[in-house]
Amino acid sequence: MRQVVLDTETTGLETEEGHRILEVGCVEIIDRRITGRHFHQYINPERDIDDGALEVHGITREFLVDKPRFASIWPDFLKFVQGVELIIHNAAFDIAFINYEMGLMHDDAGTITNYCTIIDSLRIAREKYPGQKNSLDALCKRLNVDNSQRTLHGALLDAEILADVYLLLTGGQVDLMLDAGDGENSGQDLQHLKRLSADRPPLKVIRANDLELELHNRKLDEIEQQSGQLSVWRKVEPAE
Repeated sequence: MRQVVLDTETTGLETEEGHRILEVGCVEIIDRRITGRHFHQYINPERDIDDGALEVHGITREFLVDKPRFASIWPDFLKFVQGVELIIHNAAFDIAFINYEMGLMHDDAGTITNYCTIIDSLRIAREKYPGQKNSLDALCKRLNVDNSQRTLHGALLDAEILADVYLLLTGGQVDLMLDAGDGENSGQDLQHLKRLSADRPPLKVIRANDLELELHNRKLDEIEQQSGQLSVWRKVEPAE
């Protein structure tokens, strides 16, 4: 199963005010493994950036002036995401902007849901943790995902972090499978994929006290008396 985790950065909050996408980042997952393949592109939004948005992502119009327009990156973007499950945190926001950009290209472009299935990780998080904060930062803290590099929002970095969060949120381990293929941006910027690394503190070991050990042994005696044989726990070598 091929999935793509997506995030965008924009010039503002509302497409109704003419705000545009200025960065898109995608991370590939195949069979619940992060492959290392990604799609990443800065985009010239052809308009000013709101001060509030600039404070969030720090991407200036001057930096974007020589970047391609959305219509130019669309074919490569569509090639990367077509037919996949597209995983987005607060999907309504990003989908609205992608659909808006598609509409600006030409009237018959349709919507992104014509090409992908959408999974909203925020909806999943709210169902799993009702009444709690379920922002990406809050989920990182809850699931012990390293987001220390996230001093500013960035589409690719946020997509990489969300990939880890999504896999843990949906009950699976995070795995990194390096794709030896020659796909878009394959093998680049892999340092961002080092979540759940050896830097994480070791798991705390809590040992049973004397009373708990005595009760445990009594229970084993009862099991062995009823079964007429040595219990499996006493067949195992005790840990040092």
